[in-house]
Amino acid sequence: MSYVPPIDDLRFLLTCVFDLRELTRLFAEEGFDAELALALLEEAGRFTAETLAPLNLPGDEAGCTLANGLVTTPPGFARAYRAYAENGWCALSAPVAHGGQGLPHSMQVLVDEMVSGANLSFGLFPGLTRGATEAISAHASKALKDAYLPKMISGEWTGVMALTEAAAGTDLGLLRAKAVPLEDGAHAITGTKIFISSGDHDFGGNIVHLVLARLPDAPAGVKGISLFLVPKFLPDTQGGLGARNSLSVGALEHKMGIHAQPTCVMNYDGAKGWLVGEPNRGLAAMFTMMNAERLFVGLQGLGIAHAAYLKAASYAKERRQGRAPGQDQAPAPIIEHPDVRRMLLSIRAFVEAGRALALWTAMRIDMARHHEDEATRAQADKLVSLLTPVVKAAFTDFGFEAAVQAQQVFGGHGYVHEWGMEQFVRDARIAQIYEGTNGVQALDLVSRKLPMDDGAVVREFFDLVAAELGQARAAGAGETAGAVEAALAELRRLTEELLRQAGDAAESGAASVEYLRMFALVCFGWMWARMDAAARRDTTSPPHESKPALARFFVSRMLPQTTGLAAAVRAGAASITALPAAVF
Repeated sequence: MSYVPPIDDLRFLLTCVFDLRELTRLFAEEGFDAELALALLEEAGRFTAETLAPLNLPGDEAGCTLANGLVTTPPGFARAYRAYAENGWCALSAPVAHGGQGLPHSMQVLVDEMVSGANLSFGLFPGLTRGATEAISAHASKALKDAYLPKMISGEWTGVMALTEAAAGTDLGLLRAKAVPLEDGAHAITGTKIFISSGDHDFGGNIVHLVLARLPDAPAGVKGISLFLVPKFLPDTQGGLGARNSLSVGALEHKMGIHAQPTCVMNYDGAKGWLVGEPNRGLAAMFTMMNAERLFVGLQGLGIAHAAYLKAASYAKERRQGRAPGQDQAPAPIIEHPDVRRMLLSIRAFVEAGRALALWTAMRIDMARHHEDEATRAQADKLVSLLTPVVKAAFTDFGFEAAVQAQQVFGGHGYVHEWGMEQFVRDARIAQIYEGTNGVQALDLVSRKLPMDDGAVVREFFDLVAAELGQARAAGAGETAGAVEAALAELRRLTEELLRQAGDAAESGAASVEYLRMFALVCFGWMWARMDAAARRDTTSPPHESKPALARFFVSRMLPQTTGLAAAVRAGAASITALPAAVF
């Protein structure tokens, strides 16, 4: 089974579940409407299915190589990237002022899911470049923006972020890279960074590194970190490629998955770089990119889950083993066995709800960036901030679980490389780790996002969800809405309990992972209530018929996890902290 883009489901979301009139108004100058959105997504689907997906398995087998300081990506990758850029996909949601198409970020999110599902290793090249352009656009000087953004947005040049060092991973306050001022206003950057995705490649053009480093007089810790733009090639007087900068690839990491993605050890040996944003405020500037990348990583989990489901469902309808319950014919297709159905339905129930939640969140991003009303922008931005750790962590946790379940459907064949299922498992695993591990995301949700505005943001979000559940109930989706309302009520109570103990690091840390998963399940249930109601309103298209049945599966088989998760959160930190470290 080859990759099939989820166009029917996207059409359902865009025409039945969500109201695009506000986006149509905000992006009227770009000619955006539902018809353009669907045409764009259909074309993106064709590109991912016909160009990117065929490179996925052979790219994993070939991997990247480093010889004489030069990185070579697997056969076909450089050509595919040039086609991706030439077809305008790099510029999709970028600002018109620097050569972008200026279309909604909502469309970017849906394209990113398809790219990630078709070829996760490939998707990191444009995804990281887009994150770098957002950081430069938000914080760099006009001169840097004018020099770098047009070529990065067009795809002629690419971008990466260089944060991690051997002794500084999650705790960036420990980083040691140095930046020494030069007479011409630039800085000499010296240090070694590890785990640098897309750090080098053979696509041609420049590679723009955003590097965290310390100025000579910087205070210790995270308050002494600055951000620098360090290009692989120094621009010449015409803005083209000049002399090679003093940076090099020390090694390629040997990884469990994403073999077609060059994850580099980067050495900066007095490389010339320019300050982005204010001195000693680099972490704040870098978080513009990191938050964008965290949402992007969530889509990687979603994309792999969809791709793995496609193969597993196709295999289950063809593979014959045993006798199905209530049937005499043997062997029967394994799709008839209840446990196989349970696994497939679990994957699909996550994927379709996750896709809806991703689109809802992306629409809030568009409102935060483009709505004319300041209060509306601010409220939308707070909702995105609240949901960012949920999307990153839950989508990648459920995405990895989905990849494992899809592999299980194949039985022994799933363990064999040629079927591609074990690659999904290996590739999906990194998404739970990079851009802030999922444990860190959960702690961010509980310790930073819940207390925003003294808890007002999360309470307003729950009120919004409750109101929409009431609307779904009125539209005939009472069974789904009722189950989610009960889970939401418990989540509200648990949230208030956590807010009362805010500041207790041990309790927050002990509660965070289970709480985030419970939060995500309620959000998925909210999306299923919306989709259930929408399907009942519009029964003209066959793809809609499955929605009420999938909603029932979700609320009866997956949503009940919230009961156990709530009990685990309320158990507190005592059982976790009881044993002294020495006995581990």
